[in-house]
Amino acid sequence: MIRVKNLWHVYENGREALRGVDFEMGEEIVALVGQNGSGKTTLAKHLNGLLKPTRGKVTIDGMDTREHTVAELSRVVGYVFQNPEHMFFEEDVFREVAFGPKNLGLSEEEVTKRVQWALRVVNLQGYEKRTPYSLSGGEKQRLAIACVLAMRPKYLILDEPTTGLDAKSATGVVETIRELRKEGHGILLITHDMDLVLELAERVVLLHGGRKVFDGPVEEFFSLELHDYGLEKPELLRISERLGIGFVRSASEVVNALAGGSR
Repeated sequence: MIRVKNLWHVYENGREALRGVDFEMGEEIVALVGQNGSGKTTLAKHLNGLLKPTRGKVTIDGMDTREHTVAELSRVVGYVFQNPEHMFFEEDVFREVAFGPKNLGLSEEEVTKRVQWALRVVNLQGYEKRTPYSLSGGEKQRLAIACVLAMRPKYLILDEPTTGLDAKSATGVVETIRELRKEGHGILLITHDMDLVLELAERVVLLHGGRKVFDGPVEEFFSLELHDYGLEKPELLRISERLGIGFVRSASEVVNALAGGSR
């Protein structure tokens, strides 16, 4: 369990980025949303020790982040950054994914097993000899996830995982996230994409001005006045509301409701 208690973070310039945030998550998909500057990335960086609390406490499966290094915490919490190319430096996909496990001192056999497993999960089998920079945007995003997965973390932080991707690539990333959830990972999605929230999230945490202003089910989140927080309701929900169907999470639900005479 990830537990954040009364977390405050003040940067050196005096800016209060987080103000008394309480937050917990387990093996679930949680969407962390809010305007730019709301504190999302600051909160996420506390979850693997990249930042330390000014006040308050963060524990990861009982480990106080102030008492453990980033390297130690990264074995439990993996962070996939928004621009995956910043993570790559090896000459081929296999070596890229193998880098982390090798640094754990694992045997060559175990490293190979982890690489093969991670590439299978993200559907990149057969790409082992490709250079990372030759991949498409969606493939790079999935490779970045595989690199983190090979470390076998329990929790994953995905920062804007579908931003800048075409529809096909985004679908591939969404399917990867679903597969990770089936594998038993807890996943924190940092995103502005409300369609992604609607499609994947089991819970939503909304930050505004460094404070947590909502933490609850997806349906309740979309009943908020999202304009007040610089966010937009997905077009699918606007359509379903105009049709009098109510809350839906996919286009197929709209079709089924209309076919069943719920209009």
